Amino acid sequence: MELRQVRYFVMVAQELHFGRAAERLHIVQSAVSQQVRRLERELRVELFDRSARQVRLTEAGARFLPGARALLAAEERARATVAGLAATRSCTLRLGTSTGLGAHLDRVLDALAERAPECAVQLVSLPASQRLDRVAAGELDAAFIRGEPAGGGRDGLRAIPLWQDPLVAVVPARHPLAASPGNVSLAELAPVPLILTERRTNRALVDLVVTACHDAGFAPVPGPAPGALQDTLAAIGACGPDDGLWTVVYAAHARRLSVPRVAFLPFRDPGMELTTHLVVRRASPPAGIAELLAACAPEGEEGAGAGDASPAQRVTAAAPPVAPR
Repeated sequence: MELRQVRYFVMVAQELHFGRAAERLHIVQSAVSQQVRRLERELRVELFDRSARQVRLTEAGARFLPGARALLAAEERARATVAGLAATRSCTLRLGTSTGLGAHLDRVLDALAERAPECAVQLVSLPASQRLDRVAAGELDAAFIRGEPAGGGRDGLRAIPLWQDPLVAVVPARHPLAASPGNVSLAELAPVPLILTERRTNRALVDLVVTACHDAGFAPVPGPAPGALQDTLAAIGACGPDDGLWTVVYAAHARRLSVPRVAFLPFRDPGMELTTHLVVRRASPPAGIAELLAACAPEGEEGAGAGDASPAQRVTAAAPPVAPR
């Protein structure tokens, strides 16, 4: 039994006319009649009653029709699966990245390479707002964004929570706080001037730190104007034991930094962390997004936080629109 024979049979069953079936199949009528006859000989039954002026299904033909349609539907699903796999493996994902992802990014890229080895990744470093704009415009396929996405402004985007990014305090290595191993509380940093990035550059981080300081009972003392991170760390490291400056960095980033003159201290205060999200277009996500999302799951926790939803379902699930953080 050949699939084309089954396809011809189904078309004739729909039209109940060999000529019209041939027209829809874009072949000559004799070819349709010949292949249907071959199918009947193989099945050893008459599928059509040709004795009347109008073609009719026999009882055998009527019973065979649902199975024939199911066979053709299975063929389409098989073709779609292979086509989708080929598209995924030949894709190039344009991924907006966030400063300080550290080992997270390495892990995601390694996992994606295992899942879709022929899917290339183009990393693009931009401010958060520009990352969102480019995902919305289709110029990026996805982007990492830290902080709880706010509603309003980008109805076509979907933000999917991935993992928590704890913050650590950065103080001079000669500061008394660095002499005592262990965590630090925000209250202990109250008298020390804080160097913090501008809010327009990283709203989620600034809001978190300032609000946490207020919750701890103080307003942070403003330090020098922020510059590049390496310059900020150099300025902090140059402070002596009787003065000082402090800032915050992501713990994942701190593990990649080698700055002997500063100390990285975890916070005792709860909530000193931000959630990293993967932002994608809600409608028609590009090939490779489901594999990227699965690669973002922590090791041994694929789909964490998503219940039984598949990566593709998590991409298209309902969620509030997002605005930049």
